[in-house]
Amino acid sequence: MSCSKCQNPLTLEVDYSDDEDVSMGAGSSSAAAAQNSHTVPDDVALHCGCHFHWQCLIDEYQITECPSCHQSLLTPGPNGGQQLLCTLHNEGGVQENLDILPILTEEAYLHAYPEDRISRAFLELCREGDVSAVVDLLKSCNEPDSDDDDMDGEPPVPKKSMDEVLRYQDPIGDMQSGLHAAVAGNSREVAWLLLLLASQLPEMEFPALVYQQAASLGIMREDQAGKVDIRSLRDGQGRSAEQLAVELGGVWHGWPGSGRLSV
Repeated sequence: MSCSKCQNPLTLEVDYSDDEDVSMGAGSSSAAAAQNSHTVPDDVALHCGCHFHWQCLIDEYQITECPSCHQSLLTPGPNGGQQLLCTLHNEGGVQENLDILPILTEEAYLHAYPEDRISRAFLELCREGDVSAVVDLLKSCNEPDSDDDDMDGEPPVPKKSMDEVLRYQDPIGDMQSGLHAAVAGNSREVAWLLLLLASQLPEMEFPALVYQQAASLGIMREDQAGKVDIRSLRDGQGRSAEQLAVELGGVWHGWPGSGRLSV
């Protein structure tokens, strides 16, 4: 059986030569190099009967229909939405009835708007509560582009400013902001950081530890005059971050009504 796009066998050659656990000396032969490669399954079986390599399917950026036979792929989901079920067979084994619609939707969106990739990464880090990684990403917005970025022949991707990333709302993720993501991820540490960098919350409202941590990470609060206050952003359901915190409770006890998450 072959891929409906490239017609090649539904396998993938994995090269372990760059793995940290594999050490190849200068005298290693091609036979030794071959020992570091391995063929694994790479088969996305759609319910229409067509099969694709994972990357071949992603590259097609099709969401509603099969790129090969054009049959509709969407079926009703358990929560009233839609889903795109497949059987995925790869190095990790076989996963049946796997919904890949969210992944295909994101890839299609990023294909159309590659400049939003950093903003979506920012939201994911906010959900994970990784303060150091959030700061590193924001600081990278102020760094000059590398000369290597233009060597692949592709047009340069427009770069977003730190202010744009801080106030980004996810068009395919219920319009959540970074503050919504931090609340959803139960990360008060990230929430404090975002309030420091993208709100007009008075300085006296911040614990001293917030300023100390920001200084240790090499990021400082800028003048917020004339900028959108991140607390004013609403998700696709019209909720502020404070309203989401009320729904979640838990670590957000004491925050609603304090002015920290709403204006």
